[in-house]
Amino acid sequence: MTSELQTPDPDGSNSKVVTQPTKINRELAWRIAPSLLISFKYAWAGSSYAFRTQRNFRIHVILGALALAASAYLRLSAVEISVVGLTIGAVLAMELLNTAIESVVDLTVKQNYHELAKIAKDCAAAAVLISALAAIGVASSLILPRLCIKLWQVFQVSSFFH
Repeated sequence: MTSELQTPDPDGSNSKVVTQPTKINRELAWRIAPSLLISFKYAWAGSSYAFRTQRNFRIHVILGALALAASAYLRLSAVEISVVGLTIGAVLAMELLNTAIESVVDLTVKQNYHELAKIAKDCAAAAVLISALAAIGVASSLILPRLCIKLWQVFQVSSFFH
């Protein structure tokens, strides 16, 4: 990282731009979270903020919980449940990153419209959309077929008694 420093000539007529390396003060980074426990506290604060304030995050949490419950009910293998869990984790992580990017962009541009801010926010939202579509694909291939078989079996048994 460099910074430019403008220095005038001794006679004051011209000025030169001198590029100097900028030292980043990283001492304070360690003071923010002095322990691993405090780091987890901050991470939990971010998750709970997203859950309280972001409708889509809540929707993804609920759908993820339903997908895991359906996976357990349908007795998917450990590997299949792991794939479902990782997919849910990817969607939630993308949603958190989207929230973080939107917050930083809003902080930077304040109430003003800027095309680059729009691009950043749209791309972050697209990342969430792509991960959610991937999650639908995983659910369609792992959960949906077994759920249809289970519902068909229940339908056959109930129609037998009528």
